[in-house]
Amino acid sequence: MVYNDEMADSTAAAQRTVIIAIDDSEFSMYAFDFYVEHIHREKDNIVLVHVPEFHSIVQAPALLTDPNVVSELIKEEEAGIKKLINKFSDKMKAAKLGGKVKQMVGKVGEAIIEASKEEHADFIVVGTRGMGTIRRTFLGSISDYCLHHSNVPVFVCCHRDHHQKHHHH
Repeated sequence: MVYNDEMADSTAAAQRTVIIAIDDSEFSMYAFDFYVEHIHREKDNIVLVHVPEFHSIVQAPALLTDPNVVSELIKEEEAGIKKLINKFSDKMKAAKLGGKVKQMVGKVGEAIIEASKEEHADFIVVGTRGMGTIRRTFLGSISDYCLHHSNVPVFVCCHRDHHQKHHHH
């Protein structure tokens, strides 16, 4: 098959579905901003994927036998999620982007991959916290998981300043 300019024009005009993984970290914000500045095309359909980790509930002591404590912790987590979604919604509006937020449950990396399949994504954008090799080996890395399990391209956005500050090259 011969690739010509007419084919390039039709490809450029085609709508792409883009998964952008979001959480309340500076790395997620950087990945979103990187996408907007360097990757975005006018007709892109953006799906922001958030996988709540319910940190306060998971890390809480044995007080979780008290239903009132559990209820309060869930309310706090939900308030945090709403704040996060509003923050990204404002960023989407400011950049004049269209799309939606998809909330998933489960292990973060697996949920992002599942969302990309459900949405028929063309690619995934994730940030990276810049963990060293040892921490990544023991804790796992969401970006590594996505890279190794995705059936579509994955853009891993590394913040240069963070990596230089922590001597990552």
